[in-house]
Amino acid sequence: MDFKEKLNELRLDCAIKQKKGLHIILASVLIWIAVLCVHLSSLPILSKNLYTFCCTAPLLPISFVISKIIKVDFQNKDNPLTNLGILFSVNQIVYLLIAMWIYNEVPDKMLMVIAMIFGAHLMPYGWLYMSKTYMVFSVAVPIAALVVGLLCEPFILAIMMIGVEVLFSICLVLENKKLG
Repeated sequence: MDFKEKLNELRLDCAIKQKKGLHIILASVLIWIAVLCVHLSSLPILSKNLYTFCCTAPLLPISFVISKIIKVDFQNKDNPLTNLGILFSVNQIVYLLIAMWIYNEVPDKMLMVIAMIFGAHLMPYGWLYMSKTYMVFSVAVPIAALVVGLLCEPFILAIMMIGVEVLFSICLVLENKKLG
C-alpha cells in the first residue's frame, strides 16, 4: 500500500469513527442557542460579548456527552490523524484573539467575527473527513455571517447560525449514512 492509499485509509477511519465531527456540530447548535439568549437580553453590549465568550466554554464537555449518545469515538487514539484534527481546532484559538480585540474596539461586530472564525475553521475538516459539507460550509458561513452581521442586529446573526448549524448537522447525518 502506498502513502496516499494509507493516508486515505486513515482519513476514512477518522470520518467513520468520529462521524465526521457530528457531535461537535450538534453541540454547536446548543452553544448558538445560548448565544442567542444572551443577545436577546437587555444587557449592555460589552456584557453580552463577555457572556458570549462564556457560552463557548462548554463546547467540549457538551460534545463529549453527545458523542456518548450518538456512539462516536471521541478520542480515536488509534489513528494518528486525530492529533491533526485537534490541531485544526486549537488553531481557531489563535483567531479568537481577533475577536478579543473586536470585543472593545467594535463591540457590535464581535459576534459577526466569531461566526466568521467558526465558519472558516471548518475548511481543513473538509480534507480530513473527505467532506463536501465541510468545504461548502467553510466558505458559506463566513460570507453569510459577514453579510448578516453587517446588515442586522447580532441576535439575528445568532438565529442564522442556529439554522446553519442545524442544516450542517443534517448534511453530516446524510454524509455519514453514505459511509455505511
